[in-house]
Amino acid sequence: MITRLKGCPVNRALPAVRLRVPTDEDAVTWHRIFAHPDVMEFHGGRPAELSVYEELTARQRRHDAELGFCLWSVLDENGQVIGFTGAQPWEREWGPTGEIEIGWRLAREHWGKGYVTAAALETLDRVRAAGPTSVVAVVKAHNARSIAVTRRLGMRLAQTFTTPVSKAEAHVYRLDL
Repeated sequence: MITRLKGCPVNRALPAVRLRVPTDEDAVTWHRIFAHPDVMEFHGGRPAELSVYEELTARQRRHDAELGFCLWSVLDENGQVIGFTGAQPWEREWGPTGEIEIGWRLAREHWGKGYVTAAALETLDRVRAAGPTSVVAVVKAHNARSIAVTRRLGMRLAQTFTTPVSKAEAHVYRLDL
């Protein structure tokens, strides 16, 4: 399958993915597949407790019901949950406050196969249909893989800032829908 976004430099075949609102069971799966240190390198460096994912999946179900979008579970061609992608409001008092942030996280064994790009393209379609006119992606400055995804989506660097907790440099990439 060739998937392209207008003005987006995606010219390779992307895998088929399906997005669904996360279930209670997905919290357990996310906890397991995101425990890999490579996955958590840009997310605090160590695995989160199961309760973090239980709260996160519950919040995403509320977002989907209220906003029409959320961080959806990504299912591969076999129907297995391999991560998440989607969008949610940026609710922190620093960074792009008030913006809609698109994001993704994928099990380590599925990196480099096009799953995130395919799922993010589907996310952009769904967010656009829900009404927002732009999205941002907040990416740590040294996260080359995620920066590459923003470029494949046609996003542009809009802001650089230092995160208040980790003191890491982060970039805000923007895309007008």
